Amino acid sequence: MERGNRSQAGTSPHVVTTGDTTPSGGSVTSSAPLRSADLALAEFLRGEGRRVVATLTRQLGDLALAEDAVQDASLRALEVWARDGVPENPGAWLFVAAKRRAIDILRRERSRFDKERQATIMSALTAPDDAPHDLEDDQLRLIFTCCHPALSTEAQVALSLRVLCGLTVAEVARSLLASEQTMAKRLTRARTKIAKAGIPYVVPRPDELPERVDGVTTTVYLLFSEGYASLSDGPALRSALADEAIRLGRLLTVLLPGSPAVEGLLATMLLQHSRRASRFDANGDVVLLADQDRALWNTALINEGLALAAAAITHSPRHPERFAVTAAIAGCHALAADPAETDWPAILRWYDVLATIDPNPVVKLNRAAALAESGSPGEALADVDALVGLDSYFWFHATRAELLARRGAAADASVAAQRALELTDSEPQRRLLRRRYPPVPGATSSEVPL
Repeated sequence: MERGNRSQAGTSPHVVTTGDTTPSGGSVTSSAPLRSADLALAEFLRGEGRRVVATLTRQLGDLALAEDAVQDASLRALEVWARDGVPENPGAWLFVAAKRRAIDILRRERSRFDKERQATIMSALTAPDDAPHDLEDDQLRLIFTCCHPALSTEAQVALSLRVLCGLTVAEVARSLLASEQTMAKRLTRARTKIAKAGIPYVVPRPDELPERVDGVTTTVYLLFSEGYASLSDGPALRSALADEAIRLGRLLTVLLPGSPAVEGLLATMLLQHSRRASRFDANGDVVLLADQDRALWNTALINEGLALAAAAITHSPRHPERFAVTAAIAGCHALAADPAETDWPAILRWYDVLATIDPNPVVKLNRAAALAESGSPGEALADVDALVGLDSYFWFHATRAELLARRGAAADASVAAQRALELTDSEPQRRLLRRRYPPVPGATSSEVPL
């Protein structure tokens, strides 16, 4: 099966053995049923809102106020656009509406800012913005703000998903396996720290960049994963979000030329994204890597990704960067014209390298999957069963189901698949599990519970 993970607090992103990434806790879905047109409009607004937050934060110097204003403006847009149609320049409409809402918030919540700060923000809101600004620069500034080393790793991840990916608090909580209340407090503390510490909304100086690379590359990959790996009803590839992450990755290569972390990041994203057209069938069902039509893979993205992967490895020969290794793994899949040609022993060796860089249970799970494909499914199952701390992780149980099925233990595979079903809201994932591991009447696990 396809396996993977979205980065969680305290962990780093990893490429799965198939080269794909998938959410760790199921898909991000809306709790309220919406018409497809409403969903499309909401998703469009989510993308526009992220860009407006970045630009408005530059103007105001206040992330929390920008978020509040854009959220209110987006709700207004849903109402007006659904009735009157999307305006000719939706980004400009949303930006103007958000500025007006920011003014309203300042007037209504006078106790929120001291008089001097309020006057500064009001001046910024009412002054004409004639100077040219690059929207992508605004987004880069926001990334560096969210990934400031003054914030904890958990706060950086949560804030990035909320601000850069445009997820709701509930969605961020679900993604990071936390309660909504806990996540709301974490986000509030992060915003407060940014404001009180005076964390600047700027791209760091060149001499400051090296210490910030890890956080920023992780964040961009989070952005990509949310777009690429989100599985909701139908072939829900948030293409615009993944494309945006790739665009930011390209900007980082200009900002940090020759950085193996950045080269590896962009290579990993390009190689994974090259398969986007083959990942779902016409019915919206997941197509496993072995079954994908490789003629649909984007050769231009593959060639660019392979070149960047080679550069990333060359630029970190003795101590490979983690993204250089994930790119190498993705490259092994991309080089196989046929599933039978996949160099699983090489992939296994790369996972051994990755495990020394980042020895967390998800890497070990992915290594076990590669071990099974290399011809040792029994040893792989033993390695999986030895893992600790993944009982709430969808792909842990899905992987066990596959390995148990290969061993001929249909009843145990059915039990493992049922546990995986309990951990995902994604209908494509559910259909895949039911199709591959049909229920066995009266099946109970013969194994000692993990």
